[in-house]
Amino acid sequence: MSSSESNRSAPLEKLSEMEAEAALGGGERRIEKQHSAGKLTARERIDALLDDGSFVEMDKFVTHRCVDFGMDEQKILGDGVVTGYGKVEGRTVCVFAQDFTVFGGSLSSAFAEKICKVMDLATKIGAPVVGLNDSGGARIQEGVESLAGYADIFRRNVLASGVVPQISAVMGPCAGGAVYSPAMTDFIFMVESTSYMFITGPDVIRTVTHEEVTKEELGGARTHATRSGVAHFNSPDELTCLQGIRELLSFLPPNNMEDPPVAKTADPPSRQDEALDSLVPLEPHRPYDIKDIIQGVVDERHFFEVAPDNAKNIVVGYARIGGSPVGIVANQPAHLAGCLDIDASIKAARFVRFCDCFNIPLVTFVDVPGFLPGTSQEYGGIIKHGAKLLYAFTEATVPKITVITRKAYGGAYDVMASKHIRADMNFAYPSAEIAVMGPEGAVNIVRRTELDRIEDPEERERARAQFIDEYKDRFANPYKAASLGYIDEIIRPKDTRQVLVRALETLRNKRSDNPPRKHGNIPL
Repeated sequence: MSSSESNRSAPLEKLSEMEAEAALGGGERRIEKQHSAGKLTARERIDALLDDGSFVEMDKFVTHRCVDFGMDEQKILGDGVVTGYGKVEGRTVCVFAQDFTVFGGSLSSAFAEKICKVMDLATKIGAPVVGLNDSGGARIQEGVESLAGYADIFRRNVLASGVVPQISAVMGPCAGGAVYSPAMTDFIFMVESTSYMFITGPDVIRTVTHEEVTKEELGGARTHATRSGVAHFNSPDELTCLQGIRELLSFLPPNNMEDPPVAKTADPPSRQDEALDSLVPLEPHRPYDIKDIIQGVVDERHFFEVAPDNAKNIVVGYARIGGSPVGIVANQPAHLAGCLDIDASIKAARFVRFCDCFNIPLVTFVDVPGFLPGTSQEYGGIIKHGAKLLYAFTEATVPKITVITRKAYGGAYDVMASKHIRADMNFAYPSAEIAVMGPEGAVNIVRRTELDRIEDPEERERARAQFIDEYKDRFANPYKAASLGYIDEIIRPKDTRQVLVRALETLRNKRSDNPPRKHGNIPL
């Protein structure tokens, strides 16, 4: 090779060397340690998330600027976070993945700048942003610069909220101030046994409160998916987690100015499901699984449930009806009789608001006997938290369709996307009961004086039964509400799918605005 050819090839060789160095992150030994812990590397996670060969990396040669504590002699290309953009099912997604093999994934000012840069790109081009979190927290050697970096990210989380979908996967440690960025994103995925989130760890808790608790019990995936509600999805492994993110993205538009992606379906819009006619029990207290109705009416019977392990008395998630994505909210009679409580109200309210942000129509299935009674609910602020769901449904301007399958009692009837809070089309099954309360309770109040006058116990019970039957005939049915225009149509359960398809088509070009204002003041 001549000297001129050698000179020309030197820059390319230098680039290849640096690219190879950056790809190694913290080195082969730390990569092996990551694998031995049952975890993928940052780049392996990105490859599993994105379409093959679509990832374009940004800032792969960035290094930190810290010179204290000997850090000027410890510089690794990329500085612990891999950022860039790629495709998921052919649609652009921005992504960052924290690299635990580099300084334990700890955040420096340069690290934060890389994340901020890709988040800015996401909002500029109108693309979702996915963050894969695996970090030991702030880089202590940088002090306040690291804290400032967190705050810079938090600011972008807030400003991007409702503009582009933000999804977080916690795939390792996420503690202290680091938890607030995922908490402000729209959806959080966690991985069983390898990820955890908490503000203060077990050691601090042991010192301050003398409580003994493990990291897994305190902030593991199961804890946050079941008890706290912080995590929406608890995955058995990382590949399942990343596949879940891909599926979630398939229902979402890239930003708030576009509609959700429509998919072709072989499921006929006019399909009837005869099983639905006998699914809802006539007995008002008998449970059934509302997901049987949901699966019976959506395309290919496929329902992507969100937060399935938290607040099980309400079901939320995504499906397609006639090819179009919809957000589904449904009371679950199989758990707590479908009552609304604090956790259910918070879970559903946040889901409704997300759907409204991103132009996703809402379909609500109602079977609710009321709000859950009890001192723990009242002391916990059920008034305020229940009002969140009421606020969310009322504020939403996307198409809203409601189907009352059985009970719709009291204030809970109003809250669950009733006609009175701007639902567009309200349907009911013939088995629906729409009233202030159940027949037994109502009779005890409105017929108390008459019943008290009857001295013979057997005669009193016969009279009570007669009054209950009269109340059912007059009020515990959908016909009174239909006569007032609160129910648009009483439908046969087997026809639910075709009714929903028709309603969604009719509402496709719906126009609705809220009064001009900076923003409302939801009861937080």
